[in-house]
Amino acid sequence: MLARAAPFLFVLLWSTGFVGAKLGLPHAAPLAFLLVRYIAVIGLMACLALALRAPWPHDGRQWFHIGVSGLLVHALYLGGVFVAISAGLPAGVTALVVGMQPLLTATVAGRLLGEQVLPRQWTGLALGFVGVTLVLSNKLGTAFDVDALWPAIAALVGITAGTLYQKKFCPRFDWRSGSVAQFLPTAVVTGIVVFALDDFRIAWTGEFVFALGWLVLVLSIGAISLLNWLIRHGSAVNVASLFYLTPPTTALLAWLLFGETLTGMALLGMAIAVFGVYLSRR
Repeated sequence: MLARAAPFLFVLLWSTGFVGAKLGLPHAAPLAFLLVRYIAVIGLMACLALALRAPWPHDGRQWFHIGVSGLLVHALYLGGVFVAISAGLPAGVTALVVGMQPLLTATVAGRLLGEQVLPRQWTGLALGFVGVTLVLSNKLGTAFDVDALWPAIAALVGITAGTLYQKKFCPRFDWRSGSVAQFLPTAVVTGIVVFALDDFRIAWTGEFVFALGWLVLVLSIGAISLLNWLIRHGSAVNVASLFYLTPPTTALLAWLLFGETLTGMALLGMAIAVFGVYLSRR
């Protein structure tokens, strides 16, 4: 039952990240927002791991590998996305750049992990990218500074490399203590950057506190724990293909919660993306 439900639940939870970003970023510098988020996750998960006597990484090598995966998936990916959006890159363009992750993962997975990517899967991945492009088509016309693309490209590299690295070097660890091992180096590196730039700006409004709580509990604990479980139990390509479903799901949530426009082209793109992911994972 968990194996069947986990992919759908992960996509739903991961897609709600825009809620926290939309509500929280107007009240805080992007990296300061993430730093506070990481510290809150470390505190919560450390207490949970100690209270439930969860097993901790057994040696320095395991701590190192889990920490590197955390730096890539959290510090580089999340930091890149937040900085890109705050630098003026439209959310649709950011999502499209990061949306190349399944294709990039499939290109590298064969050589790095020895995974065979079938022609049917390549077709599904290509269709998934076409579907995501159609979903985001009405959000791609805004002018932006080309330099704002670099943080989004860094985020793409981070989530791709982090997924592959974790699958190869540390696929199995306890989700409670492992979260602490992932977020500790992430918080340290992010903190160094924040204080080096002297950009720790946070307005503790009710809206910001809600956004912070949402990202900590729903994203950093709920969605990330499911992502770790999926990486442990599935191929890298199968896991990566799920990210094609997050822009369509996000578009639906934005339509339901914030009244954003949902065009016929976007609905067509959703159908194509879903079919592409089906082919990739079948």
